[in-house]
Amino acid sequence: MIDQQTIGRILDAADIVDVVGDFVTLKKRGVNYIGSCPFHNEKTPSFTVSPSKGICKCFGCGAGGNAINFIMELENMSYPEALKYLAHKYNIPIEERELSDDEKKEKSKLESLRIITEFAGKYFSNTLLNSEEGSAIGLSYFKERQINRATIDKFQLGYCPNSGSAFTDYAKKNGYKEELLIELGLSKKGQYSTFDFFKGRVIFPIHNLSGHVIAFGGRTLKTNKDTAKYFNSPESPLYHKSDVLYGIYQAKRSITSADKCYLVEGYTDVTSLHQAGIENVVASSGTALTVGQIRLIKRFTHNITILYDGDAAGIKAALKGIDLVLEQAMNVKVVLLPEGEDPDSFSKSQSHTDLMDYINSQEKDFIHFKSELLLKEAQNDPVKRAEATRSIVNSISKVPDTFLRTEYVRTTSIIMKVKEDILNNELRKKIHKIIERENKQQFNLPPTEVVTSSQKTPTYSEYGKDYFETIEAALLKYLIKYGSNNLEIENDIHEFETKTVAQYIFDELMIDEINFMNEIYADIFLIAFEQHRKTGKIEQDFFIKHSDPHISKMASDIIASKHEISELFSKQGVTVEKEDRKLSELIPNNIIIYKSRSLNKLSKEYEQKIKTLSEETDLDQIMEIQKKMILVKSALQKMSGLIHRVIP
Repeated sequence: MIDQQTIGRILDAADIVDVVGDFVTLKKRGVNYIGSCPFHNEKTPSFTVSPSKGICKCFGCGAGGNAINFIMELENMSYPEALKYLAHKYNIPIEERELSDDEKKEKSKLESLRIITEFAGKYFSNTLLNSEEGSAIGLSYFKERQINRATIDKFQLGYCPNSGSAFTDYAKKNGYKEELLIELGLSKKGQYSTFDFFKGRVIFPIHNLSGHVIAFGGRTLKTNKDTAKYFNSPESPLYHKSDVLYGIYQAKRSITSADKCYLVEGYTDVTSLHQAGIENVVASSGTALTVGQIRLIKRFTHNITILYDGDAAGIKAALKGIDLVLEQAMNVKVVLLPEGEDPDSFSKSQSHTDLMDYINSQEKDFIHFKSELLLKEAQNDPVKRAEATRSIVNSISKVPDTFLRTEYVRTTSIIMKVKEDILNNELRKKIHKIIERENKQQFNLPPTEVVTSSQKTPTYSEYGKDYFETIEAALLKYLIKYGSNNLEIENDIHEFETKTVAQYIFDELMIDEINFMNEIYADIFLIAFEQHRKTGKIEQDFFIKHSDPHISKMASDIIASKHEISELFSKQGVTVEKEDRKLSELIPNNIIIYKSRSLNKLSKEYEQKIKTLSEETDLDQIMEIQKKMILVKSALQKMSGLIHRVIP
């Protein structure tokens, strides 16, 4: 357990711009910052970070909250895990006690898997550096590959003993369950016993964006051709290989700084380039490049340079990668190394200056890369030249930007000596097919499941969620943002009296015993009431930094309303004041509307009851409900005359 005082220190230290900036490239816009949302794919950045409020919000998909909510959602962490992540980031000590057996059982499976991968990473690293076998075999291999101690430490490289089940036995001895070790791919069930999956291999831990080990790659040191060169962890709740890049944790700051990412194929390509001074580099780590991996890079830059081997396999991989990158509205260039070289070997044979000079001089945009490559193959064969042109046009069709497509067509026309009109006709056909395919896929999509930020599910009867929730959110926004502001309110005898926003809202809703329909909103309302009762005021930070992540997330969403009335915005002679200057009109009108909707709902419930009772001929109960209905109808009629003007 983390005490409340330490939680407060963590929240105070957590700079929302700094925290989000570790995962998203942010640009200052006015008093806020904006970047591409890390939670969904978007062409136009809509992820806004407000340093003054301490919150972030995507106005495309709705994700956001305070620093803890952001880390929880992005890294799929629990609340305590997100706190520990931020504590580590800001060097805030947390005293942790050993968990009891009961507490260990209560830990979620996901957290157990995380603990095991961290444990395994430390074990492999310690074995490499502090055991005879690790030193004689593992360190010797890295020394032979010219990987120095600083790089070994940076990437937490390791070694798994070749004895059969050394790691598995040690893990089980420390209380870790065999079935979880097997699920993570660390251990494997044999015919007679369980053994280490990575036995006798050097280990490359794979980290997520926040630096936690989530999987491993193991390279064999045997020369036997029947033995697979690399073993990789299987898919698990922690590790989805299509969404992970090797080296992304170590590279993310350099990628942002350089506004470019080099993409390579293997683990040692990454480590060797880092050692050569090129740190903005990641690898697809044993898998073909995927859309998920490209989107991960897109969080930090829109510029990718593919740096692959110059052999046939490298060229083929580069060609496949180009179209995937273009589809994600990113800029792609290609560098092919001399034949027989890979990034690992080439970086070791060059000085840093020579290496960068080669990359910069050989870097080609995809048009020039494909045209040179395909024309070389086609030579004077007209059929092959036509196929080459179609292949280039096919790549251009993947580019979402119309103006960019036009420039690429113009360049292709010059290089391939084909008229622009002909290229544009072919391009239109390609794009038409893409649209047709997308429409077909969209038509066949299954219904989307709506996922809420809380397990609590509000009930709204037949009225629908927005009937009550929109106005509940508005009232909470006024309460949290402007609770201490004064209102001039006209009372029943047409005199004006001054009340705070908080006092007015509490008086109006609680006197009529109105409860919010959304359960999280109801919780926030009651917490605000209790805070106001004790302190006489409402503090916005109290909700944004609340210990319940559901409440802090919902409060942040409410406060980060996208549509605010601009101060003194004049159009055609009409002046609209800023929201906080319209509170005396907005709040009473919203309360009247909310009461009207509540009464309308109650009226319909009474009508339904009367209908049911009529069938049972219970006249006494029917007359009692009819009396209540008359009062409700009267109140509704009175309220309809009170609404002067409502600004949505």
